[in-house]
Amino acid sequence: MTSSTFRIVPATAKDASLVLQLVRELAEYERSPGEVAATEEGIREALTGEHPAAEALIAYAGEEAAGFALFFLNFSTWSGRRGLYLEDLFVKAEYRGRGLGRILLGRLARIARGRRCARMEWAVLDWNKDAIGFYEKLGAQAQNAWTVFRLSGEALERLASEKLDGEPGDSSRRPPLR
Repeated sequence: MTSSTFRIVPATAKDASLVLQLVRELAEYERSPGEVAATEEGIREALTGEHPAAEALIAYAGEEAAGFALFFLNFSTWSGRRGLYLEDLFVKAEYRGRGLGRILLGRLARIARGRRCARMEWAVLDWNKDAIGFYEKLGAQAQNAWTVFRLSGEALERLASEKLDGEPGDSSRRPPLR
């Protein structure tokens, strides 16, 4: 199968089940199958609306889904422009090594350019040497000076529930700027 036999299409609400299936396959590959809490409805909501939370491209080999890329826009204060954040890139094992990952990233690069994004960014697991090598061959550079932090679960709930200085009821609160 050559790269010309792959078809890339934007995901729509009707693809929510397929996107979730691909997310679960990615989680298996990343050795975290029990961590997927996403639902079909949640994926559908994320992909739709006036300002979708995310977008996805689905890659097909014939009629079979061969992989996907899920992304969203962020913003760089330093460049003063948007960026494209690649949340997930996954190619099924039987389609790896055939150029599909490069095709998906190339399509994302065109989307980023068309939306005047200053950059594309993503995270990769440190043990995934094949992916790291692939990204480096494309010219991507590891951002080793940065450490990713995540606040979730109980820690997120605890912080969200705290009464913080400057919130209603605090005498030091200033009126909001309008």
